[in-house]
Amino acid sequence: MKVLQLCHKPPQPAIDGGCIAINNITKGFLQNNISVKVLTIATKKHPFLPYKIDPHFFKETQIESAFVDTELNIVDAFSNLVTSDSYNISRFFSPDFDSLLRQTLKEETFDIIHLESLFMTTYLGTIKRLSKAKVILRSHNLEYMIWERLADSTTNKAKKIYLNILAKQLKRYELNIINQVDGIASITNEDGKKYKKMGCSRPIVTIPFGIDLTDYKSYTPANPSHLDLFHIGSMDWKPNLEGVAWFLEKIFPKIQHNFPNLKFHLAGRNMPNWLLENGKHESIINHGEVESAQQFIQQHQIMVIPLLSAGGMRIKIIEGMALGKVVLSTSIGAEGIDYTDRENILIANKKNDFVKQLQWLMEEPERITKIGKNARKLVETTYSNKKINQKLVRFYNQLK
Repeated sequence: MKVLQLCHKPPQPAIDGGCIAINNITKGFLQNNISVKVLTIATKKHPFLPYKIDPHFFKETQIESAFVDTELNIVDAFSNLVTSDSYNISRFFSPDFDSLLRQTLKEETFDIIHLESLFMTTYLGTIKRLSKAKVILRSHNLEYMIWERLADSTTNKAKKIYLNILAKQLKRYELNIINQVDGIASITNEDGKKYKKMGCSRPIVTIPFGIDLTDYKSYTPANPSHLDLFHIGSMDWKPNLEGVAWFLEKIFPKIQHNFPNLKFHLAGRNMPNWLLENGKHESIINHGEVESAQQFIQQHQIMVIPLLSAGGMRIKIIEGMALGKVVLSTSIGAEGIDYTDRENILIANKKNDFVKQLQWLMEEPERITKIGKNARKLVETTYSNKKINQKLVRFYNQLK
């Protein structure tokens, strides 16, 4: 089988959750002896850095890229509001990448063309004209739902109107596109069900985020004698920024009142100034961008995921679980994960829930170690990259 994988960001270096998810799919193809060619968009946020790509990966995938300026353009954004096109999608189209894609399709024949995220469906017209391959959408989340939730959570009326318009444009686009592909590899069962409710008649398979457990051999369950809280995530992703702001303003003061010695460690790319200023507080330690996310997670104890508006599946939760950490998350943050509250994760949705869960945890410190071990076990049984990618390959063979 020969696969062409089109990516909206380079799989390597794997600097954020999206890169890790894409990279693990590519590695899964290679481990299953699938021939894969990778074409990727490069952006200011995610540049193409050949010297940071594993030489074996580079050779096996023959990865190529084209730069696309996806930065917000006010004129284009306003124009799209008038024309009803989805600006979130159209800004990923580039004549340069389209030319690279056309050249590749003219030179090579593929069985499967794998689109990483909804953003790459903007090239569907070119694909249909030049290839007879089956086209699969790898859905990382339902994009319109993120914007709907962001609109619901904002109190700014003008912003709410704008976000609702973006959400409606995206939903209209997704409704139109889901039956133009040959299949959907959804990241969660919930997303798969939502696609069917939207009228999707194409085959759907659930392919959750998986990790290579050999990369997480050395895991350290939380230490009951030295507890702290931590969050790691890109701060230029709106749901992360919104969730951390809510946590710092509404929740952490209550936690401090009940647990005055508990520190909160922040890490992530592109920290805004107001977050850096918060980092000056003695109980909030802002590390900014860290060299190794895994090392940062290992050094701290309770992972906080205070998301209010995300969709799909949070990769950092799976990583935290794989490293034996207690994860304290909203139910939205933990969507798509086959968890059990107070067995392998802690769920908190309201302000007081966070304090109650921490109180419950500290009443019997052995619970901390138990939840961390159960979290690791869940990843071993459900989120092994090897098993997940074998399922994806079976799906491709069925479509062929």
